[in-house]
Amino acid sequence: MDPEMRRPFIVGNWKMNNTVGEAIKLVTTLKNLIIDETHIEVGVAPPFTALHSVSVALADTPIALVGQNMFWEEDGAYTGEISGLFLKDVGCDFVILGHSERRKYFGETDKIVGQKIQAALKSDLIPIVCVGESLDAREQGKTLEVIESQMRTAFSEVALHDFEKMVVAYEPVWAIGTGKNATPAQAGEVHHFIRSWLTKYYDAPTANKLRILYGGSVNSQVAPMLMNEQHVDGLLVGGASLQAEEFAKIVKFEEKKH
Repeated sequence: MDPEMRRPFIVGNWKMNNTVGEAIKLVTTLKNLIIDETHIEVGVAPPFTALHSVSVALADTPIALVGQNMFWEEDGAYTGEISGLFLKDVGCDFVILGHSERRKYFGETDKIVGQKIQAALKSDLIPIVCVGESLDAREQGKTLEVIESQMRTAFSEVALHDFEKMVVAYEPVWAIGTGKNATPAQAGEVHHFIRSWLTKYYDAPTANKLRILYGGSVNSQVAPMLMNEQHVDGLLVGGASLQAEEFAKIVKFEEKKH
């Protein structure tokens, strides 16, 4: 499949930021800045408390609503958790699963990520599944080994027809919130590995349809270079997505392409 057929996807992960009022202000500014960018898919992931308000604010736009996380059961005695059913009910199309911060601070394992993938698919949500290596793993030359292990476990129960709906995000843990980026070549190498591995695990047509995003201290300066890599189909943006003008520049990356 021609990479040009994979529609670029830029997602802003707000993490634990923005009150309802701040969230509405941000998306109102953002949608006016990117109103003409129809060639690209854009999503924002507000905190749970702002999802409904942001959903209303985005009702007349193509910008997708993304959940930052979810639990693997639909309902029940799970104090403090949010289910895929709730996310879908409030207007989400996608959900981020297995983010490195969830793994680091909340002990999420590849097995748990796999359970959440199944729950998301059951709720008709498209999972954005994060994989990535620590600094130690990279320095020991184990990057690809770690990525393969994460995917093998998390995707073990995912059927071929379900995988076509999914998105994978490569986010090296050492680049999250540190100001350090993987170079375009480093990102390109891992993205190529992910697609090659998925070609063997599933098949070439499925792997070629799948969008693979890069995340890790992304800003408007590095975005064009990252997006020029053949297997980089989009970006998972953290801090830079909290500034409407900066995020809009990232969305408009093609204007800087040579």
